[in-house]
Amino acid sequence: MPFTNSIQAEVIDVRADVPKSEDIFFIDTNVWYWLTYSKANSPSLSQRSRPNAYQINDYPNYFQNAVVAEATLYCSGLSLSELAHRIERAECEIFGGERFALKDFRRNHPLQRSQVVAEISSAWNQITSFARLLSLNVDELTTNAALSRFATQLIDGYDLFLLETMRLHSVTKVITDDGDYVTVPGIQVFTANQNVINAAARQGKLLSR
Repeated sequence: MPFTNSIQAEVIDVRADVPKSEDIFFIDTNVWYWLTYSKANSPSLSQRSRPNAYQINDYPNYFQNAVVAEATLYCSGLSLSELAHRIERAECEIFGGERFALKDFRRNHPLQRSQVVAEISSAWNQITSFARLLSLNVDELTTNAALSRFATQLIDGYDLFLLETMRLHSVTKVITDDGDYVTVPGIQVFTANQNVINAAARQGKLLSR
């Protein structure tokens, strides 16, 4: 689907960019999922749940280049909840199909549940071995700021707090496939999402470094 919203961020195509040692990146949960979950491209997943080829190729390539360049990589503990949800749902689908009830899977299949825990633990251990954890105090000030952002930017509930984490730690570069981030002014979105890249080019927001 073409991206039709107004782009407020600067957009960088990760396929045409070389990470630098001075880069400071926050990495979004969707990228961590493709990087660290061993079954992200399982043939047992439905077509809707499986990633596109670019998602499991372009982001890992850029990530590895960032590691080699010794760029600074950041993550948030808040990503663990989103990551755990996605991995558990994928494991449920692999086990019982697309319509298998998640709560039944969680409660009544202890062996598979232990595999879910192992997958999530493995993914999180990988993340924290590469990236530094940024803290966020979810207090009244933070939640009010998140609500204000929600009123003006096309961001979902998870990303509201990830963006607040970035703001409070003065991080402006995010690696993500999520086109919602480009509705946020004052940040640079590093992406391989072609719809977003095409829209950024049309709107004069595509940046070459």
